Amino acid sequence: MRHALPLALALASVLAGCATVPPEEMLGADAVQTTRTEGNGDVITEYRVASQLRMIKVVPVRGATYYIYDRNGDGRIDEHDAQGGPLTYYKLFGW
Repeated sequence: MRHALPLALALASVLAGCATVPPEEMLGADAVQTTRTEGNGDVITEYRVASQLRMIKVVPVRGATYYIYDRNGDGRIDEHDAQGGPLTYYKLFGW
């Protein structure tokens, strides 16, 4: 019985991870992407909807992939939230 709770929590976390949608798919089918490679090898993909920048995906040569979003829909990437914290989202796991 004492092993049931950790097993249930592990199973729930695995199922939750399988149910997540990639950020690229959350933008919709009308999103236009533009990809470029920087001099240091980082790959940057910009996603625009109705010619407004909505999301940037950065795949660095070293390190985790991360995303930066336009949270309020004004066409400009939000650098900080109301408290001054960064609005960068990292993709740590994938399968």
